[in-house]
Amino acid sequence: MSHWMFSCNEVSQKVSESMDRTLPMRHRMMLRFHFFMCKYCARFRDQLLLISKALRGGVDSDEAHETPDVSFAEPRKRIKQTLRDQLEKTSG
Repeated sequence: MSHWMFSCNEVSQKVSESMDRTLPMRHRMMLRFHFFMCKYCARFRDQLLLISKALRGGVDSDEAHETPDVSFAEPRKRIKQTLRDQLEKTSG
């Protein structure tokens, strides 16, 4: 690494490394500069942080960007009823 700015490929590797260990100050500064210039890499970092936090069980619904409120009770009832109806048709 003889240049002053990471490429996007290097950033993805460094972001992943930073999840496991503390990077040297120079690398952290280079990452920050790259994030300032590249919104895609900044989004990638944010997504990795969100996934990591979610896997540890610490994500609020606001952070997960509108997690749908899913209830399976009603679809389960409809499926059971459809199966019963089909069973009655074939046996009767």
